[in-house]
Amino acid sequence: MIIGIVVVCVALAVLAFLLPRFSHRPQRGAQRSLGLGTRAAGKAPGASGRLLSKPFRSSSRAVGKSGRAGRRTRGRMPF
Repeated sequence: MIIGIVVVCVALAVLAFLLPRFSHRPQRGAQRSLGLGTRAAGKAPGASGRLLSKPFRSSSRAVGKSGRAGRRTRGRMPF
């Protein structure tokens, strides 16, 4: 799962750098699918629900950061 998230983050950062306007929809899709995992894992009882949903929350945060970083870097370019 870790390798998959890394690949998604890198692909999203490259997409956000090359096509910043068109990177919002793939970012939302990735975060939505990770949100489904968070909600499903969070239904486990007690502390195990929080423990199981944490990887999905942090992965969603990483996807958002990589898209935002790609768009920000593109905005700072001189051309």
